[in-house]
Amino acid sequence: MVRVAEGLKKKGRYANVETCNMSRLGPHFEETFEKCVRMGARKVLLLPYFLNEGLHMKLDIPVKMQKVVKRHSHVKLVLGNSLGFDPLLVQLVEKRIEESTTLGDVRNLQLPDEDAYPVPHGQCEFVAMLPDDAARWREVQGKDWTIAGQHDKQKGEKQ
Repeated sequence: MVRVAEGLKKKGRYANVETCNMSRLGPHFEETFEKCVRMGARKVLLLPYFLNEGLHMKLDIPVKMQKVVKRHSHVKLVLGNSLGFDPLLVQLVEKRIEESTTLGDVRNLQLPDEDAYPVPHGQCEFVAMLPDDAARWREVQGKDWTIAGQHDKQKGEKQ
């Protein structure tokens, strides 16, 4: 994401290009937005670097945006479309598959210490949702959303 932002900066078409993160690693949206405002931004576009339209896109990000923009009525804050699907992604995935043929088994990976990546105060790595809330969410979405290994009461079977 940072390298994509750097590439956009080099093109010189935008007054400012910044990055932010949803979890663990900063900077986070709130501080990046405030930085843009301090630099004189009157319009800020948040372009989510996500392939899927999950809960971050539908709820988490808009809630954060609505909260922070209340302090800056002179700034227009826009939630852009996520990366989503593009036929070019098929080519990129093929490239990554080919690159992966020389990689070793995951059991041999040297992992960093988790303490080096703490979850910021007031945030969690994943959106917590109780089973009843999840069931209501699935009803609203009109889809059969299940979590791997969870028991689906409606079907009475393990997914």
